Amino acid sequence: MPALVVRDVEPSDRPAWGRMWTANYIHHGATMSDADIYELWRRILDPDHPVRALVCAAADDRDLLAFAHYVLHPHTFSSRTVCYLEDLWVEPAARGAGVGRRLIEALVERGRALGWRRLYWHTETDNEAARHLYDRVAKLTDYVRYDVDLP
Repeated sequence: MPALVVRDVEPSDRPAWGRMWTANYIHHGATMSDADIYELWRRILDPDHPVRALVCAAADDRDLLAFAHYVLHPHTFSSRTVCYLEDLWVEPAARGAGVGRRLIEALVERGRALGWRRLYWHTETDNEAARHLYDRVAKLTDYVRYDVDLP
């Protein structure tokens, strides 16, 4: 794999991001309306919104290989910002080449530079490929997540 470039998403990334985002939510068995997809993109590009995105491409190419959506939020145990990595998608052809790791490393670097308290995420227990990476770059905690759907 050639050198990788990680950067903030740009408006011109919309077609590639949209293709990857669609693959991601279908992979998770979800559906989204065009209006919801538009709203997510609007939020990502809004510098005043806590939802952000990084993208990754090969240094010699503008084609995107992956994205990471993250959400910045306050924390009750600290005055420092916390970062939740909500979505990490790597194109199937680029998996296993360090792309996901590079996106996580970029978030860690950004967090250190900006004084965040923590970067965290969760995944399905049977997501073996992702967990193989996550076990190498982060500490598995004992927290259990509960959800209440609010239709």
